[in-house]
Amino acid sequence: MDFRFVPVEEFYFALTLAVRTLEEFSEPGLAERIGARLEQELGQPSTVAAATQNTYNYVFQVKDVDNSPNPSLIVSLSDWQGNFRISSDYGWTLDEERKPVRTEKFSQRGEFADQVKAYLRDWLKMEV
Repeated sequence: MDFRFVPVEEFYFALTLAVRTLEEFSEPGLAERIGARLEQELGQPSTVAAATQNTYNYVFQVKDVDNSPNPSLIVSLSDWQGNFRISSDYGWTLDEERKPVRTEKFSQRGEFADQVKAYLRDWLKMEV
C-alpha cells in the first residue's frame, strides 16, 4: 500500500462522492494527536474546514490496491466532532447519474480498513 498525499490545490480533482466512512475512533485526544502528526508530516490539510466539528481532512490517492471497477482509490483521514475518521471509496463507485453504488469489493471493506490501520500505525508510529 502506498499513500500519495493530495494537497489542497489538487483536492477538487480527487474528490469523489463515493467516499464513505470505513471506521471512526472516539478515543479522547486521538483525533488531535493524529492531526498534529499529519500536520507535522504533510503541512496543510487537503481541505480547509470552515466548521468547528471538522478541523482537518487529509486526502490520499492509494497506489498498489485494486479498487476495480474504479481506476483509482481514495482514503481520507479527518476529525469529525472530536473523533478520528478513516474514509474511503473502496467498494463504492458512481453510477451513470453520479450516485454511489456498491461494487463487488464492498464486502471486503473491513479487511481493507484493517490494512489501512496497519499502514497508518507503521507510518505515523501511533496506535490506530
